[in-house]
Amino acid sequence: MNATEAESAASPPANHDGKPPAILVEDLVVRFGEIEAVGGISFSVAPGEVFGLLGPNGAGKTTTIRVLTTLLEPTDGRAFVAGFDVREQSLEVRASIGYIPQAISVDGALTAYENLDFYGRVTGVPGRERRQRIEEAIETMQLQPMLDRLARTLSGGMLRRLEIATALLNRPAVLFLDEPTVGLDPTARQMVWDHLGALREQAGTTILVTTHVMEEAERYCKRLAIIDIGHIVEQGEPRGLMERTGSDSLEGVFTSVTGRHINETQEGRLSDVRAQRRVAGRLG
Repeated sequence: MNATEAESAASPPANHDGKPPAILVEDLVVRFGEIEAVGGISFSVAPGEVFGLLGPNGAGKTTTIRVLTTLLEPTDGRAFVAGFDVREQSLEVRASIGYIPQAISVDGALTAYENLDFYGRVTGVPGRERRQRIEEAIETMQLQPMLDRLARTLSGGMLRRLEIATALLNRPAVLFLDEPTVGLDPTARQMVWDHLGALREQAGTTILVTTHVMEEAERYCKRLAIIDIGHIVEQGEPRGLMERTGSDSLEGVFTSVTGRHINETQEGRLSDVRAQRRVAGRLG
């Protein structure tokens, strides 16, 4: 392979407008020993799009996100984020993304402002720009009233807003959110999504989100992929999926393509239940 071919192999194909997708996954496989957690999935996400990755617990959603955020090496296939190969250009990928896991990631012993400053430092935001970026994140997520409060004293909605603000400090092209509203009441969930919508409009950030709340997926995601037992079983726009499966809701689509009700998949394994309860307790 010559230099031109090598460069082409390491670059994602462009869309019809000449721009590469914000996320491109091609035949992605992840195995742990003899267990195949992800079995050859493919999907793409356009720049600025809100894309939902849905599925039962253990379906492969978090494993896929771990590959896309360079926390896990894929077994086979290709994946690009913000135009960078997750295998060959992991540092560039990390500099281009924000990631908010399901478990609370801020330090409860630090104030909200101290958390922002800490994350700015560890994500490599230059010192001369750090204060300005922190101020921009504070304004975007409306954090002014909580800056001097310890993170452990904040409500669930406040914590999620703070986490989103920390993820904005490196100005991510792509933001990954794993169950961002777990344990939150409807008002707090709405607040989080309002701020995510503002972020997308202001900065053009691409968002990939996992959620078990079908109402959220239907309302906020432009397109969806449903993954089950490591394989994508359906993908498309919410309305199109409902029409294709003859369902009047995304819950009906989910049941149709996975053979399970959404409330059954939320229970998952005992370890998943315990983890969700711990998260909900910390958010409460």
